[in-house]
Amino acid sequence: MFCCLQHPPQHDRFGGGSVMVWGGISLGGRTALHVLARGSLTAIRYRDEILRPLVRPYAGAVGPGFLLMQDNARPHVAGVCQQFLQEEGIDAMDWPTHSPDLNPIEHIWDIMSRSIHQRHVAPQTVQELADALVQVWEEIPQETIRHLIRSMPRRCREVIQARGGHTHY
Repeated sequence: MFCCLQHPPQHDRFGGGSVMVWGGISLGGRTALHVLARGSLTAIRYRDEILRPLVRPYAGAVGPGFLLMQDNARPHVAGVCQQFLQEEGIDAMDWPTHSPDLNPIEHIWDIMSRSIHQRHVAPQTVQELADALVQVWEEIPQETIRHLIRSMPRRCREVIQARGGHTHY
């Protein structure tokens, strides 16, 4: 089983405000979209607001073979988060420091952003934006998520063939 989890959280700016969200996807499902309170996402916040309440139960539900995919953002590589993952028996994918971003969830953020911007009535407040993002997240077909995850081997081959250069993804 493969799981892609987003961090740093997706920001969607609107009218001077922004919403920071986090979500995880896998072949068989997704986490709820989590809207984070304002402020910087430190390693402690990442552990206490994302890893412990969201990743740990999701990993347990997926079962053996769960693999956490996250980038090298500071909270991810912080000792407190690495220690938590190790203690919980959650394996994380090694992520090269200067690598193309192949995380399929980036495509999900793009789908969500386009959906919000195409609405006939744009969100007027940060709370309306947060609500709209949660709604859009829940409406994304699981087949779209499966397709993105299953495209990983092909996308990796293209990046290798392009020697790390630009691909059509």
